[in-house]
Amino acid sequence: MALKPPSMDQWLAEAKQDPDFRSCGMYLVHNGVVRETPKRQVREGATDAGKVGGMLFSYDAEKVERALADARQMPGISYVRAWLNEGELSVGDDIMFVLIGGDIRPRVIDALQTLVGTIKNECVSEIEREA
Repeated sequence: MALKPPSMDQWLAEAKQDPDFRSCGMYLVHNGVVRETPKRQVREGATDAGKVGGMLFSYDAEKVERALADARQMPGISYVRAWLNEGELSVGDDIMFVLIGGDIRPRVIDALQTLVGTIKNECVSEIEREA
């Protein structure tokens, strides 16, 4: 069963109360969602893939914390926060939210891309369930 996702309005309000908020000129949010198109089809172009009906999702909390700590050390990055769901998820359920704040657009975009890539490739397990 999916967990209740956080409020991005609340997260942004909290980020702007952080002691380092004055150095942030930009915040970016990533919202990963369970889709019905299988990963094999999207990434590899597989034409024999059926539809996804859901996903079993889990993560290693220690690895996620290390990834967040690494992102906080990136040049220009002042704020990093993430929420990951867990358990049996349905199409349309939120998988994760990641919020990054930093000084300029290129650094924030790079940090978001790096962090989400690390989480997806090194910290989580996603098992798609056929529809």
